[in-house]
Amino acid sequence: MASPPVISSVSPAVGSPGGGTPVTLTGSNFTQATAVRFGPNFALSYTVVSATQITAVAPPGSGTVQITVTTPAGTSNGVAFGYAAAPTLTAISPATGPAAGGTTVTLTGTNLLGATAVRFGAVNATSFTVMSATQITAVAPPGSGTVQVTVTTPGGTSNGVSYTYVAVPAPVLTSVSPGQGPTGGGNTVTLTGSGFTGATAVRFGAVSATSFTVMSATQITAVAPPGSGTVQVTVTTPGGTSNGVSYTYVAVPAPVLTSVSPGQGPVGGGNTVTLTGSGLTGVTAVTFGSTPALSFTVVSATQITAVAPPGATGPVQITVTGPGGTSNGVTYFYVGVPTLTGAAPAQGPTSGGTTVTLTGTNLLGATAVRFGAVNATSFTVVSATQITAVAPPGSGTVQITVVTPGGTSNGVPYTYVSTPVLSSLSPTEGPLDAGTTVTLFGSGLTTTSSVLFGSTPASFTVVSDIWVTAIAPSGPAGPVNVQVTTPGGNSNSLVYTRVGPPGI
Repeated sequence: MASPPVISSVSPAVGSPGGGTPVTLTGSNFTQATAVRFGPNFALSYTVVSATQITAVAPPGSGTVQITVTTPAGTSNGVAFGYAAAPTLTAISPATGPAAGGTTVTLTGTNLLGATAVRFGAVNATSFTVMSATQITAVAPPGSGTVQVTVTTPGGTSNGVSYTYVAVPAPVLTSVSPGQGPTGGGNTVTLTGSGFTGATAVRFGAVSATSFTVMSATQITAVAPPGSGTVQVTVTTPGGTSNGVSYTYVAVPAPVLTSVSPGQGPVGGGNTVTLTGSGLTGVTAVTFGSTPALSFTVVSATQITAVAPPGATGPVQITVTGPGGTSNGVTYFYVGVPTLTGAAPAQGPTSGGTTVTLTGTNLLGATAVRFGAVNATSFTVVSATQITAVAPPGSGTVQITVVTPGGTSNGVPYTYVSTPVLSSLSPTEGPLDAGTTVTLFGSGLTTTSSVLFGSTPASFTVVSDIWVTAIAPSGPAGPVNVQVTTPGGNSNSLVYTRVGPPGI
């Protein structure tokens, strides 16, 4: 007994509501088929190709129906077939393009999913992409005149929207600047002419430019590829290929660097250096070690100014790269920011002149020592950790800083002390022997460092800024000058008289 037919698939699974879509049914036991139905409707026609395949023409219909096959052994299972709405087009943009084709257009409409073809007149689009049910992008093929653009889907073929092919003149090239460059290529040239819009290629001889940018309908910038001799530069657009303009490849020596000034700078970068050498015209890169300069300017064939990038403490090689290659290196030192840890002495007279020893780090190459905003009278760099400086005149407490190619240090305080003044002594006379307590009155006495009776130091006690007591040392009879010394200097002198015992 024969088995009933079985349908395993249908292709395509959608078709036009108006009918007429050819479909292929795949399955088994199709021999002696007596009917093919799309839902309740018979196929417009069908052909039994083999026991496993039938081709049928879909009748008109709507929605989704089940396709079945009937043979003397019975009726098959059903497979779904959908009637798709026919596509419609409402707009095309742009609606014109060159006769050579290549323009990407956007088609707007409805029921565009599943599109199987986009045609410009009778010619298929070069390519197309279904973006959504309402939008397709397509690349126009070559053509002429005005044609109707249509979209075909399983639901049928859409109405047409007009697209006009317009004649595009071939581009014209009038000049190339510069007209020569290195054999290694890489230099940028400017092409001037007309009709450059839509340019698809720039060639140096038979070799495409490394890259190019259409600036306007009259100007293109292009990066020359490597080459040799004299070649013709041409531009290709949808309108054709331009005339040629000569461009000559010349041998260019690598740039040479001879010096950098200054030869050092802070690890934070940002300082401007001047590079001197030869063959610097056309330099395209300046590097500090492996780090590009923050910026640079080619001043002339022998000079470049560059802004140093940040770097690590120590030396790096600066190199420049031009059309002829990369230069030799010149040494540049990244210098750490200086730091100060102390100043001794930390105070001195308002008149200045005190030699101060500064300690810290990264002090080599110091270019200035400042007491507040005033430069030291002079200074000497003793080592990377020590500087001696002569304090300028000043007042109050100021911050001492050191400036090096690495930057400006933190500050350490330095206090200007007024010169001490003595106004009176009490008592003003005493015995020849030591031991008399003498009170010295005056001002600026807080920092007293010594009290002298003549040339003899006395022990003393600072009571306040206006009062010091001292133990008078022994000495011969007669007057002696009493003087006080502080970091602010030596005071004026007052007379103390030693009186001998009365005679018998």
